[in-house]
Amino acid sequence: MGTPEKHLVYCWIERDGEVLFLRRSEGTFHGGRWELPGGTVEPGEPLEEAAVREAAEETGLAVRVIGERSRHSWMDVTGRDLRVHARIYTAADGAGDVVLNPQEHQGYAWLAPARAAELDLLPHVRETLTP
Repeated sequence: MGTPEKHLVYCWIERDGEVLFLRRSEGTFHGGRWELPGGTVEPGEPLEEAAVREAAEETGLAVRVIGERSRHSWMDVTGRDLRVHARIYTAADGAGDVVLNPQEHQGYAWLAPARAAELDLLPHVRETLTP
């Protein structure tokens, strides 16, 4: 049997040339760092559906996946025997106000990718700033 795998999905949501970034709440895994809206794919869940669901849960926004932006894989950073796979999808924004889940995120910002590069981004998010 091979190494167990975990699948993550994220949405690259743009408005007027700026992308939505979320800041993880203190006390959570990667607390204080910035990421894109997204999370873990449930067993049997199609990847694009998971991305739409996670974006809605974390931001309150209704989005539609319009394409794949990037793929990333790495071994678990906590040392577990686990390979993590992440896909970042470009998503069309249904507009509306961002409403965060405070258990997961403590802030958000709409930023141009060059400006976002100044943040403490998770590595797979930083890698996708310039696909």
